[in-house]
Amino acid sequence: MAASLSVARKPSLLTRIAYGIGGAASGVRNNGFEYFLLLYYSQVLGISASLVAGALFLALVVDAVSDPVVGYWSDNVRTRFGRRHPFMYAAMLPLGVAYFLAWNPPAGLDSHGLFLWLVVITITVRLCFTFYEVPSLALAAELTQDYDARTSLMSFRYFFAWVGGLAIQVALLTMLLRPTETVKMGFFNLDGWHTYGLWAALTIVGAIAICAAGTHKYIPYLKAAPAARQLSVGKVFGEIFETVSNPSFRALFLATLFGLFASGISAALNQYINGFFWEFDTDQIAGLTAGVFVSAAIALVVAPIIGKTLGKKRGSIIIGLLAFTIAPAPVLARLLGFMPPNGSDTLYYLVLFITVFDLALIIATQMLMAAMVADIVEESELSTGRRSEGIFFAGISFIRKLSQGAGILTAAVVLSMADLRPGMQPGEVAETSLNKLGWGYAASLLVIWMLMILCISFYRISRESHEANLAALAARDDTDPTP
Repeated sequence: MAASLSVARKPSLLTRIAYGIGGAASGVRNNGFEYFLLLYYSQVLGISASLVAGALFLALVVDAVSDPVVGYWSDNVRTRFGRRHPFMYAAMLPLGVAYFLAWNPPAGLDSHGLFLWLVVITITVRLCFTFYEVPSLALAAELTQDYDARTSLMSFRYFFAWVGGLAIQVALLTMLLRPTETVKMGFFNLDGWHTYGLWAALTIVGAIAICAAGTHKYIPYLKAAPAARQLSVGKVFGEIFETVSNPSFRALFLATLFGLFASGISAALNQYINGFFWEFDTDQIAGLTAGVFVSAAIALVVAPIIGKTLGKKRGSIIIGLLAFTIAPAPVLARLLGFMPPNGSDTLYYLVLFITVFDLALIIATQMLMAAMVADIVEESELSTGRRSEGIFFAGISFIRKLSQGAGILTAAVVLSMADLRPGMQPGEVAETSLNKLGWGYAASLLVIWMLMILCISFYRISRESHEANLAALAARDDTDPTP
């Protein structure tokens, strides 16, 4: 009875919102760790940037290795509260405390002490977050087996991740890092950083609590863990390897790799493109940042419609091709002499419109690809006899973390080729350097994004094949003699 209810269920709007709010925890953590933690510990607290980078890299490696372990564990654990919720509840408070402490180290520590503190606390944050994120992502495949409902669930998830991360960033920059009588530059306002740690920690805890509590009532209807078995280490890793060998998963795994590679390049070069190539001022760049809220809202509406009308694979390919050709188009147009001059309002509003529209398509593509991961579960179950939601989402999380720095490295190569050196100011860079920056930015993104789209084309699950998989599993369950 529980299984049939699970198959038929389409989560209510309230449930989808509650589940989606859980994504805000990811957005806040990612925003803080990827954009500000290096700056805070190196420039504000005074640790060598290389030491900070080493600490962050070590934590990232530990985090990546933990993903498949937690994924497998949450697929097979047996508790009265199901497979996923115990991990979510257990991670909530330790994660909040650890994230708070990351921005509030003990007073009086020297550089060596701060480095050790950073290593320990970042590993703790990342491990606690893995205990929450991997099972909560896997939960999407259990809350519903409906093809379109999964797209809606992941759309809300990504919407709140983008909005949550951006909102805490805006609060930090506009409300907390303010100059004082004793601190002339807001970035060095220690009290502001400490308050950010508290606000961000409370946001993370609140988002997890809403996600876990908002889906708690579905626990009786979720898939149960397999029967207890005697497992060796070799057997465990053998099952993990068998699971991730699924052809559709391999396609998404590689697509995610290339997509994050491109995202790293875009994120690292974005400020250079805005500040040096376009010569936008800080208010204009803030306007571009605020436009992300509009992009996320558009994507929340567009992704489910695209998934329902075109299917997830076809839809992600079509809007992905559109998005990833539009993204470098303004830069290419400038290089070819077709854009208004720098300093004109026309240029700014044209770039703003294109950015908001294009980012909406990019976010929608991410939403569809996330929903595609969930649909692999039933195909894999038919061939392996196991439901491995945790393993699949852990695999995507794993490659996301390992590829995080590749785009930044490529961006550094582009900056070196363009001869952009520290201390340079907008308007002082030679035109040849700007041209090299523009061509390097546009060419690298186009090539890598096209490789991502190529990988998606090998994904083989459609709406029809997904429904056939559900029917085959239902027939097998009906004839299975085991209780």
